[in-house]
Amino acid sequence: MEHAVTHASHGTTLFFTGVLVLLIASLALEEKIHAKKSLIVGLFAAVLLFLDGMLGLLPFGPVTLPNGHTLNMPVYIEAIDWGVIAIIIGSSIFVDVTSRSGLFTWIAIKLTKLSCGDPLKLLWYYGIMTVVFSAVLNNVTAMIIVGSLSAVSLKRLQREEQLLGFLLIEGLLTNIGGLLTLISSVPNIIIGTTAGISFMTFFLKASPYVLVATAATIWLGARLFRISKLRDAEEIAAAKQHVAGFDENDGIESQGFFWFGAIMLGAFILVIATTSVLPVVSSLGMGYVALTFALIMLIRFKHEVDQFYKAVDWDLIGFFMALFVVIHMLEYAGVLDLIGQGITRIIGEEESRFGVGALLFSSAAFSSVTDNIPLAAMLGKILAAQGTAADSPLWWSVIFGANLGGNLTPIGSASTLVAVTIIYKHELKLSFGGFVRKALPFAVLHIALATVYVLVFF
Repeated sequence: MEHAVTHASHGTTLFFTGVLVLLIASLALEEKIHAKKSLIVGLFAAVLLFLDGMLGLLPFGPVTLPNGHTLNMPVYIEAIDWGVIAIIIGSSIFVDVTSRSGLFTWIAIKLTKLSCGDPLKLLWYYGIMTVVFSAVLNNVTAMIIVGSLSAVSLKRLQREEQLLGFLLIEGLLTNIGGLLTLISSVPNIIIGTTAGISFMTFFLKASPYVLVATAATIWLGARLFRISKLRDAEEIAAAKQHVAGFDENDGIESQGFFWFGAIMLGAFILVIATTSVLPVVSSLGMGYVALTFALIMLIRFKHEVDQFYKAVDWDLIGFFMALFVVIHMLEYAGVLDLIGQGITRIIGEEESRFGVGALLFSSAAFSSVTDNIPLAAMLGKILAAQGTAADSPLWWSVIFGANLGGNLTPIGSASTLVAVTIIYKHELKLSFGGFVRKALPFAVLHIALATVYVLVFF
């Protein structure tokens, strides 16, 4: 592709920086604007494409392929990370189809029965389930499944007054679980692929923190929301009687499909975990794996696959695609270089403990007021442009900060928004400020633990 002759002036870079600030503010005020994220970012992408083109900053021209052929490709096509898009679409469809087998409901009700109706045990089981589901599936799906089941469980146990605590704790735990694997959250995918971190390396480095943070969150939540263990014999007997009415097989329409779903879920996790070492598959990438498993599962519903396509969150997909374009345009305008200079001042010319900690804290603060995806994509490009080594703790500062910042406010992550939505659905009162006050002790704990963990073990 031909390169643009024109380079952005300092004034142009500052103007585009102002556009970036306006975009961030628009995303933070999404609810007040009453517009979807995809539309907001899409409009910014369209405007930035035009401005970059008008100012001569874009490298218009044919693309030369490895085999020597040329291809006329719009500049916004090469701006999009199609590997990330493929993982999101494939994983979403796979999870949606697999859930029809009743596998996830079966697991959840089994855990509820194991608790014997004890609220503290139930909190631990649902907390652990939230983390596992967030790691294996995605944060939003995990929150929807676990949150809905928690509401049913507590209603049957006649403990609706504890639902607010359960839902808030589960919402916060989705972002902890989102740290467990490379594909558990979009920031992980973006930073992990940019830094060249393999699936197994990511899991081995993140899992100790997830284990400690999960236990600390449930312990703190039980005390703040006064969720205690049953001690009275009559209460224990009554709780067991309520739990006996749960039937884990209610959602299973076909035993064959149930077991097929269980086997495919295990295989999906295994193949994703070993993608980097599998012949051919390592070259095709995780996006190929996700799409292939989705297609295999769709065979079960071959006459109604369009219903699953409709269920994909295309607003989210459109948001990602537009965001990649926006960042690409800002890069041509020199904004990333400008931000990189600011990041360099924070972390210092040479890597230091202060820089690592400051980057983690600033990443968390930034992601608390808008989606963490712009943060991850932006900082990922900056660190890569600076030639940051794959084993540098700076990558992990961004990963931990981008994920954990979502626990500071209800707009910090999609899963906390879902948690708040479920809270409102059950007519429980929780304002924006109320969420911040209740979540702040957890967020401080999570960020403090992450800072110590990165500084000591990386």
